[in-house]
Amino acid sequence: MKPCDTNINRTLKLVDEMIALADQGDVEREDVGCGIMYGILRDTAYRLKKIAEQEKKAHQQKGWWKEEIRDQYQRNSN
Repeated sequence: MKPCDTNINRTLKLVDEMIALADQGDVEREDVGCGIMYGILRDTAYRLKKIAEQEKKAHQQKGWWKEEIRDQYQRNSN
């Protein structure tokens, strides 16, 4: 497993956590300022996710991405 692939995998897991936190925080917030913060967190997470998925695809096309990394990510995100 290449370190660059491991880092992409970690980024994908991190953005899932960011999205979950933004969703939970938005439900539990008590003022507009927090709503803005969670909106920014969610937006940033989706932007990072798109970039990470593009990089993952590029690595797959180059033959760098190992199947076990993808399988590990899918197991951990369920």
